[in-house]
Amino acid sequence: MITKNYFKKLAIAAMGLFAMSTQANNVQITGTTVDTSTGKITFNLKWDNSWKTNITPANFDAVWVFVKYQDCADKLWRHADLSVTSADHVAGGTILKIDGVTDGKGAFVSRKINGGGNIATTSITLKMNIAAANYENYNFKVMGIEMVNIPQSTSYWIGDGISTNAFTKFEITGNGSISSGSIGTGNAAPAAFPKGWNGFYSMKYEITQEQYVEFLNSLTYGQQARRSVASPDAAESTFAFYNSYRNGIKIKVPGSNAAVPAVYGMDLTPGDFDDLNDGQNIAMNWLSYADVSAYLDWAALRPMSEIEFEKICRGPIAPVANENAWGSIDLASIVTSSVTNQGLANEGYNAVANGRANYGATSFSNPQLFNGPTKVGFTATNASGRLSAAASYYGVMEMSGNVGEFAVAAKTAGGSTYTGVLGDGELSTITVSDGDSDQLLWPDPTGVFVRGGHFYEAGYSTSNSAKLRVSDRSETTLLTRNPNYGGRGVR
Repeated sequence: MITKNYFKKLAIAAMGLFAMSTQANNVQITGTTVDTSTGKITFNLKWDNSWKTNITPANFDAVWVFVKYQDCADKLWRHADLSVTSADHVAGGTILKIDGVTDGKGAFVSRKINGGGNIATTSITLKMNIAAANYENYNFKVMGIEMVNIPQSTSYWIGDGISTNAFTKFEITGNGSISSGSIGTGNAAPAAFPKGWNGFYSMKYEITQEQYVEFLNSLTYGQQARRSVASPDAAESTFAFYNSYRNGIKIKVPGSNAAVPAVYGMDLTPGDFDDLNDGQNIAMNWLSYADVSAYLDWAALRPMSEIEFEKICRGPIAPVANENAWGSIDLASIVTSSVTNQGLANEGYNAVANGRANYGATSFSNPQLFNGPTKVGFTATNASGRLSAAASYYGVMEMSGNVGEFAVAAKTAGGSTYTGVLGDGELSTITVSDGDSDQLLWPDPTGVFVRGGHFYEAGYSTSNSAKLRVSDRSETTLLTRNPNYGGRGVR
């Protein structure tokens, strides 16, 4: 029998409105308090499967933490700026350090020295910098997203020269412009186009359903209506998107009068909301590019470029023809009967194989296959290597399969003018675009490809897995929401 998550519910109720806790895949943030005299916010942070290494791939993971605050007068949630000075932030113990960022939209928490394993509960204090703040009049939420450092390298490659619509095989050796003569007709990457040369961070996992719930619960009524399918004033337990393909987001408390926003929760396994088996860590699906770009803007991240996508997957290694994100053509699909602990935080798979991926599902010709996204990172264990975990070169998960991900196209008729402007934590409040990203320099869907394939892949057949390949650029972006669309961001 699945134990109901009563303790979590009681804890949330006891915290009241002043400071709230959150949990994403592997990341847990609890015990949030605020010193209203200094503007410092303190919370406990823990996450699993952390590392820092000076050997291949010579990188580390981190948690991107950012803060939202609600003015008790107008009830609106806003993004809290943080001090840009790293020394203003404090990590307890000896394991972790905190790095501020130049725009003050959050901070990165990571290991100080080389090592690996789970990060135990650690106290974190951040110095906020909210203009003209009356901290005693605000409620606060701390958000955390697991990230992976993608370091600068001496060179790396794009294109395998074989996959559908792939770039011409090309070695990148600097941050200068790349012409169509180098990477194929109709493609271009000007000097300002983000190529990942200088290093960046990528989300370790695809956006989860719990993370999207946290996003919805910080929006106005009108913004919620734009970023979901069901009206926010629909009845309790109405699916916010659709009752299909393992999306368990429902309206927990209906909104009202086109003014009071709804409260959303998880209920994949019908019954009480937000139980342990309600799919919190399943990859978010049923999204459009507009939904993903809004989430990334709200989180002060940005869309990845397709050149960054290929670097995340391949690292500095020369392309392998038809390779998937784990650097080989190995590929093993999944079936429903072998997915263990379904809906739980430890959802996984009971048979280890190289290149285990969620793809090719359909209820038509292959009813035995898994018909929906899995928990993010479902193949990884403490004992898995790159191939058995189906991980990218740098340790990023599900870059091939699960849900399709949006990447800005390096093509002259589309996204090549993109310069990698970061989100600012806020969304548009203009009536015609309320709840959209307000980053005017981000491309529209015509400048975006869907990369990496997805669970509902390729004509209902496991034999057609071409879209999972690192170099495949065959899938243009639809304007509408799709059951197989999700995403992740970079910074």
